[in-house]
Amino acid sequence: MELPEEVETERSPSPTGGQSPVMDRNPSPPPDSADEKDDEDLDAIGETVYSKHWLFSTLTRLIHMVTEHLEVDSEGQMQLPDDDEEALCRVWDMAMDKDVAGFLQEFKATDILLGVIAKSHCPRLTEICVGILGNMACFPDTCLTLSQNEDLGAVLLLLLGDTDPPTLMETSRLLLTCVSQKDVCSVWLQRIRQQTSVRSSLCFIMCSSTNTDLLEKVGELVDKLFDLDEELMKSWITAQPSEEEEEEEEEEDGERCLDVTSCFLEAAKQLRSESPNGLEVYLHALQLLTTVNEGIQSFAAPDGPGRAVWEFVCDVVCDDLCQPNDPPVVLQEQKSILVQAFAVLLALYRCQDQWQSKSDISLPLIGSVLRVLHYHSEGKVDGTNKDDTRDEQLEALAEITAEFLSDICIQIPKDTVADLVKKGYLTEKTSLTAAGSLVPNFKSSFQHLQSMLSETDPQLADMVRKRFPV
Repeated sequence: MELPEEVETERSPSPTGGQSPVMDRNPSPPPDSADEKDDEDLDAIGETVYSKHWLFSTLTRLIHMVTEHLEVDSEGQMQLPDDDEEALCRVWDMAMDKDVAGFLQEFKATDILLGVIAKSHCPRLTEICVGILGNMACFPDTCLTLSQNEDLGAVLLLLLGDTDPPTLMETSRLLLTCVSQKDVCSVWLQRIRQQTSVRSSLCFIMCSSTNTDLLEKVGELVDKLFDLDEELMKSWITAQPSEEEEEEEEEEDGERCLDVTSCFLEAAKQLRSESPNGLEVYLHALQLLTTVNEGIQSFAAPDGPGRAVWEFVCDVVCDDLCQPNDPPVVLQEQKSILVQAFAVLLALYRCQDQWQSKSDISLPLIGSVLRVLHYHSEGKVDGTNKDDTRDEQLEALAEITAEFLSDICIQIPKDTVADLVKKGYLTEKTSLTAAGSLVPNFKSSFQHLQSMLSETDPQLADMVRKRFPV
């Protein structure tokens, strides 16, 4: 699969609630000589107003602080003093600047932070250190150097098994930043393939966490990994939980949830009402699973997750998206998530024979398919999406829904057509829209639908026949 041209570099401000550090000068000691301007220039990092001396002092203090704690209490949890936390959060914010990130790299800050993470008994301190590294990784040069550090790579992947949500959040963000940069993504993909705990750690988070931000970020990471590495995706689909994982799962809730598809589903359920963007990420990840045979086989298995995923995505489409009272312009707002949802449903519909009859497809779902096609057609006619006539996502949505409708109509029973008419899903407008969508590429489906319509509503069938005399 092709790598993205644009790099995802999401800089993370420290969660302190203070002003941006760009507006403040760091608290370097006030100069007392007449040459204070020259001293400031020498002390400044690159073109910034940040102080080299202050940064050096802060990192040195960090080393001493961790060392002193280990000497006094090597096992107990360390408390981070407020002043030290504030100073480190300032470094975190400063690392969003390219010059500061470069200076930190030259100063060997990566090794310092790695040493602190390895010895830290303080979740907040670990979170801050990973956050600083995450901001440094946003720049290609520093990301390259970071990524070449084998010890750092190993520690970060092990951190995915941590229990602290903020640390997991920053670790996932850092890894996503790295795998999104084409010069280093192959290094990280190789590490992730070799470190088998990554899969189980991420699956556990997706299956058990209720933290919306964390679920969304982990979803973005896994989605990116699968998009970049099809073989990795296949191996995660077919991987069997270890005996230890299964025992832990039974102790948790008595249900197996560590297969990757079920984990995607649990995370999507959690995000459904709280994060449309997060829901879309997981729908896209599910859609990626349908692009390989291993994924299709998993969905098609009688005891697999196919039915549960089908029912969930149907509910999302029928209850949350493109409702009867919505204007056609809603397609422009929802086009991306609708593409993912219908792509998943289309793939599942074609492999559902093992767990559901195709004749059992719900009327509201068919109604949603007809509505999307009608709104798309109506938008073109009345000029609603005049500026988007070449909108690739809208066109993809129209193609997927037309293909889905074709699959539904090729063997649609007479009783189903009668119910669609009776309940107002198949009207004069939507019948013409359906015909217009099917005639160009799906004539057999159109002819069967027309045949069933002739038996249930001859007047409606005659109207369609006059407009589309196939």
